[in-house]
Amino acid sequence: MNEPFPRKRRRRKKQSRDYFTQVHEDAIIKFCNSRDQKERLDLYIQYIQPAFSEMVDKIVFTYKFTTLPNIDDLREECKVWLTTILEKYDPDRGSKAFSYFSVITKNWFIHQVKVNSKKVKREIEYESLTNETKLKHLATYNQYDFKREKEEFWASLWDEIENWDHPNMKPNERKVLDAIKILLSNSENIEIFNKKAIYLYMREITGLNTKQIVNNLNKMRTRYKTFKVKWDEGSQT
Repeated sequence: MNEPFPRKRRRRKKQSRDYFTQVHEDAIIKFCNSRDQKERLDLYIQYIQPAFSEMVDKIVFTYKFTTLPNIDDLREECKVWLTTILEKYDPDRGSKAFSYFSVITKNWFIHQVKVNSKKVKREIEYESLTNETKLKHLATYNQYDFKREKEEFWASLWDEIENWDHPNMKPNERKVLDAIKILLSNSENIEIFNKKAIYLYMREITGLNTKQIVNNLNKMRTRYKTFKVKWDEGSQT
């Protein structure tokens, strides 16, 4: 009796990156090439944001970044940050969008690990101080004076910003000034992690591109520097 043929082993299919397919790659390229705000928003909501969200979560668990404190907040912060650098992706350089943003995401979390390590080291060094030294250190910090100075600074800055508004302002300059007022008024309720995130919010509020925002912000930076010098000298009222 002939022996049966040995059963062929089925090879396991490699798990596909269903959350980041060629469709998502194409959506990112289309987003970068488009200047239509509605089209870009649709692409981001339908394809890019879900892919970024899944990618960040997988990288966090794969590389054990879950040990970082406040990791849930850091994950959301990274996702916001990725949107601010989205336009920097250049497919002509030969790198796939998945590879490009994966490396960037991993490096972002590695930086967070280094920041956290420095913080832990400082805390350990502080804990090693004697109680007498700690008391001397704490005595140099007056919470009330700091809080009052901060409140007076912001009140004075608000008065200064109101004075920047004048009838002869150009439309784009007024849009940027209004955006600044909105962001400052809602600083307690919105999440701003870095300078790039601020530009993202300002683009959404004003409808202007980054170059237009920067050009108008530069004028206001000059006025702010003048205000800050006067404040530091005690001559700002």
